[in-house]
Amino acid sequence: MVANGCSERPGESTKANKGSKRDETVSGAAMRRTTKKAGLSSEVSVPSGSTLRRSPRFNEKARPSAVIIAAKKNARLRQTNKKQLDVVVRDIYQTAREAKDMIRKETGIIYDPHMVKHQCLWDPNYPECPDRFSKVLERCEALGLLSRCTKINPREATEAEILTKHSPQLLEILKATEGVHDEDYLEKLSSNYDSIYVHPDTYQQSLIAVGSAIELVNAVCGKKIQNGMAIIRPPGHHAMKNEFCGYCFFNNVALAANHALEQGGISRILIVDWDVHHGQATQQMFYEDPRVVYFSIHRYEHGTFWPNLCESDYHYVGEGRGKGYNFNIPLNQTKMSDADYLAVFQQVLLPMAVEFQPELVLISAGYDAAIGCPEGEMEVTPTCYAHMLSSLLQLANGKVVVVLEGGYCLKSLAEGAALTLRCLLGDPCPYLPKLPPPCDSIQDTILNVIYAHREYWQCFQFQDTYNLKSEPQDPVLCSVKSDGTVDADETKDDEELDTVARHLPVVKYLGSEEKPESYLTRDCYPIQDKEFQKELDARLNILITNTKLTFAPNKVCLVYDERMMKHKNAPEPSHPEKPERISTIYFRHEEYGLLERCHRLKARSVTQEELLLLHSKQHIDQIVGTKNMKFRDLHKMQENFRSVYLHPDTYDSACLAAGSLLQVVDSVLNGESQSGIAIVRPPGHHAEEDEPCGFCVFNTVSIAAKYAVEVHRLKRVLLVDWDVHHGNGSQHTFESDPRVLYLSLHRYDNGSFFPGSPDANYTVVGSGAGAGFNVNIPWNKHGMTDADYIAAFHRIVLPICYEFAPELVLISAGFDAAVGDPLGGCKVTPEAYGHLTHWLSALANGRVILSLEGGYNVTSISYAMTLCTKALLGDPLPMLQPRLAPCPSAVTTIKNVIRVHSKYWSNLKFDLALPKENVLPDAELSQKTEPFGNTNDMESFKIKGEGNDSSYVNANVITEISNNVPFQSPTELKGSYMLPASPTNEVMPNSMAKLNLDESSSPVKSDEVLHSSQCLVSMKEQTKSLESPMELSEDSSNFMVSSVSSLEGENQVWSQISSTSASESLEMITDNVSSFEFTTKAENEDNPLGSSLVSLPVQESKANIPKVSETDINFPTLYSNPRNIDANSNLQIRTNTFKTSPKLVAEGQVNLTSQADELIRKTADREENRPGSSREPDAGGSSVGGSGASGSPGQPQNLVDYLSDNLQLLLTGQMHAVIPLPSCPHLDAVREVPARGLDVQSPCMECGSVIENWVCLVCYTVHCGRYINGHMIEHGIETTHPLTLSFSDLSVWCYVCEAYVDNEAFYQAKNAVHRSKFGEDMPYAYGD
Repeated sequence: MVANGCSERPGESTKANKGSKRDETVSGAAMRRTTKKAGLSSEVSVPSGSTLRRSPRFNEKARPSAVIIAAKKNARLRQTNKKQLDVVVRDIYQTAREAKDMIRKETGIIYDPHMVKHQCLWDPNYPECPDRFSKVLERCEALGLLSRCTKINPREATEAEILTKHSPQLLEILKATEGVHDEDYLEKLSSNYDSIYVHPDTYQQSLIAVGSAIELVNAVCGKKIQNGMAIIRPPGHHAMKNEFCGYCFFNNVALAANHALEQGGISRILIVDWDVHHGQATQQMFYEDPRVVYFSIHRYEHGTFWPNLCESDYHYVGEGRGKGYNFNIPLNQTKMSDADYLAVFQQVLLPMAVEFQPELVLISAGYDAAIGCPEGEMEVTPTCYAHMLSSLLQLANGKVVVVLEGGYCLKSLAEGAALTLRCLLGDPCPYLPKLPPPCDSIQDTILNVIYAHREYWQCFQFQDTYNLKSEPQDPVLCSVKSDGTVDADETKDDEELDTVARHLPVVKYLGSEEKPESYLTRDCYPIQDKEFQKELDARLNILITNTKLTFAPNKVCLVYDERMMKHKNAPEPSHPEKPERISTIYFRHEEYGLLERCHRLKARSVTQEELLLLHSKQHIDQIVGTKNMKFRDLHKMQENFRSVYLHPDTYDSACLAAGSLLQVVDSVLNGESQSGIAIVRPPGHHAEEDEPCGFCVFNTVSIAAKYAVEVHRLKRVLLVDWDVHHGNGSQHTFESDPRVLYLSLHRYDNGSFFPGSPDANYTVVGSGAGAGFNVNIPWNKHGMTDADYIAAFHRIVLPICYEFAPELVLISAGFDAAVGDPLGGCKVTPEAYGHLTHWLSALANGRVILSLEGGYNVTSISYAMTLCTKALLGDPLPMLQPRLAPCPSAVTTIKNVIRVHSKYWSNLKFDLALPKENVLPDAELSQKTEPFGNTNDMESFKIKGEGNDSSYVNANVITEISNNVPFQSPTELKGSYMLPASPTNEVMPNSMAKLNLDESSSPVKSDEVLHSSQCLVSMKEQTKSLESPMELSEDSSNFMVSSVSSLEGENQVWSQISSTSASESLEMITDNVSSFEFTTKAENEDNPLGSSLVSLPVQESKANIPKVSETDINFPTLYSNPRNIDANSNLQIRTNTFKTSPKLVAEGQVNLTSQADELIRKTADREENRPGSSREPDAGGSSVGGSGASGSPGQPQNLVDYLSDNLQLLLTGQMHAVIPLPSCPHLDAVREVPARGLDVQSPCMECGSVIENWVCLVCYTVHCGRYINGHMIEHGIETTHPLTLSFSDLSVWCYVCEAYVDNEAFYQAKNAVHRSKFGEDMPYAYGD
């Protein structure tokens, strides 16, 4: 019955003590004696019962002299005193003691009725209107919230305060408008700024908005109030140093944050911006400041949503000392729900915030992501804002300031803001219905953010990693679907299932940062039609009506009865489960003044009927029989149980414990109390249905859960067990019951820690209908800390609990994982228990009940439970230690739990592997303020590669062609590799920027060149010269090439280029290019197709050129930053075919330069002879194609001359090469060309267009490309025909691979098109 190696509860005979829960020093077969001499220690084993035989040298009569004894004594004393000077004793309870005086203060409110004056004079329908302000105040007043707040008087900010973050010029521009009523002038001035209107009172109201934010921060930092809300306008987070923007004039939050840093004694600030628009100005103002973490959740849609900035994407993480302190959470689709926003909080914000430990939290509270907002188009409920805020309220000792930003659906704005203020006041979060799964897009975003920040934060080390350089042996075995199921082969064993789905971060920018000469000032906003508004109003009314905003009159009820102290171990008074456990907790509550703040309940005994909800009658009768038994008989009886002692008063005490907890349940569920504390004993969670176990007699909490379900008819009860020992009894009670979610965090030590059952492992998930409703988080070592428990809460507990949506939360509150506990051996602090309690209190409308379980250091448990009570009362909690990190063992456990339970819980969908290499470009703000402190202006940052390798990555802008084709799955990425990018011209090293054809030009340092293995590159479509008939996806437009066996060749090419002169670099580049297609801006301007490329097929060489293989492909590829391309040199290069491999070039078997020269010559000749050729000489004797410096007028350029003329463009990334795949799995789909051949003049079958058409290589029907009507895309989707050929440049696109492909299988079709275009065969370029 007793598991070997497990420790049992102490206090029984030797038989019962085998493997007791308490580690005891029991006499063994031998005893040890240690002697020390000359600093050496030796141990001698002596049989039990034997005596040591003394050496004559140790004769009692042989004593040293008194002088020697005194000298030794003095020496020991001096040594002891010396050591004491070096020892610092840390009081592990000091923080908990300091919490005694941390009592919740009032909530502040600040606003100015005159803020309604700011309005648009020329457009009464402008969304940033006075009603935004007045409707919020009306709703807060209707809910009785304003009268419960402390009113803070508003004031105008001083000019000196404004100038801390804004320029004098900007201040003077707005100041000059004060009192000006010339409407035309004001509108013209407003047109100089994006989404701005200026009113005669704008300047004054902007000053009041800033001054109000600063005053509120002063009141919070000065401890006059606990927290507060500033209901102000105009908003501020878009206002930049030198520019008004987005309804904003001065940056209210940034100025208030700066004031707190400079004058408020604050050194760490967290700014959370949940406005649906990115607060780019706030980001700019603190981008290099490590004192401020800026965290923004905003709609982005790859740059197509306002403010349309690259810098709003996730890879902009800060610069200089501020690197890692800027968080962007870009939302790339609309209709994001509560589940998506809460996932961001649980997976990213809360872990980072706990590690950062801010001293002040500022919230830029925009409500334009709320349901119904025409600008945000999101689906966040007003209730969700309360839950998001609640999770942050105990940070920074509760110093939280909310500042109103946007929100343009008046009803959802007013409701969201009112529920935010209600949460600040300490009211329970309204009940949040069961959440849908987070969408796939938010999964990508969260993983991207974690990837970008994992270098800087210890909390982001949970995802596995994979190596882009090595191809996996097996395909992806486990991928999490949006419905939460695991797409895995059920026959795979656990070891194989450790291979998780992979995520490849991609940066995609589809927007434009070009600024117009002037901006619209009216009719420049989305408008909802009346029918939609009517439906929306009805939906919001239902939502508001169904949101229960009532709360109980008593915030916390408490039960305690000293009669429970009668249960004790009479033969062994020092037994750890002793009566003083509850009395010490009770007196600590009294010391902290909590008893008078709680509603006291009278204890009662549980009834037989209530006990029978869980326990068998035989078990109950057995315990009843102990009342009249003698101690000798009790001792004999307890030997039949595991770690249990019995006393004549055991039954009465156990009945009081169970009945008292039911009293608390009744008080909470009947609406008398909001939450409850049960200081009861004996504990209960080990007690099984038919026997006591582990100090437990009746399973108190499980009885309460049964009572809530059976008597109060609850449908969902959450039972969280954080006792350090697994609650085997509770698990067994509910393992097949989906109405009760049992979630346990406990020491397991691979099965060797009490109760020592494999049932405590993470693989045990419940059975039958209860599968997935049993969640074990087993720690496999001692010494677990705050960081380990908090990480488990953020990664597992909270996501599952929010998805479960409990109606009641019961906590088996054992505190034997607390610091100093003799049995638990862990190091969780009392304040950490308070924070865990607070996070759970947001669930179930605040109906949370704690019932004491274990915990055997009476000091530790008294402080721990006291801080839990303070958390339920809403008192601020002590800050945790910053920079805490979970240990590797905890990380492993958490990952194992997620892997198993992701099958049951869709919120656990973020455990995908991330690349080891750095695949992100550098990022530089378009505008930024002065750096914080003394920072070096670095052009590159160090990244971590594989092993101990490191390199420097220059800034690269990643943009993307794709808009609507989904990202390739991790499985499709197998065997793929992304080509490198060239450095952009913005931050190019001087040695590269000055590179030219002069042999003496400075070489490029090798550490300034981007390694191909460390950057994922994609390209924004800037002209229509890339002729895919469909929008490329993130992967395909990165132009993947098949995986190479070694990347050394490519790196060597780059290294050689970077370490040689310009002309040598040119030769190396041309030696690695097989064929090109050229186009110039001039050609595109005259061509409505936007894709008039001169085709340069490779002339075949019969001299020992083998067919290309996957391992032969290894070419450097250059891409451009479209924003940096000179309008006069918009040159693109695209490789058309792979002729051979670098290996053959290196061995001298192939001269690609001479081949390319021949190709260019022959193609130029053909172009000159072709009717309509544009290469006829102009008046000056030159051709449109233009011979370069190296060519004669009217003569074609060879490749070397051409690249010589354009080397700067090539090296600065202003022209690029597109490398198609040499093969794809869908070549078998290609059919024979019809006997009639192909006619490039054939119109599109659907619309009749003859512009930019493509031909399907399966059915040979003709359809127009994406820039016309996109009928080829539709054809590909409808028919699933994978391959299509462009009439314009003879390129082939594969829909399934999402990439260009060039293969011998296409030659027949390409040749048919070539004949139709040029009247001759296309040279064969695919080897023998």
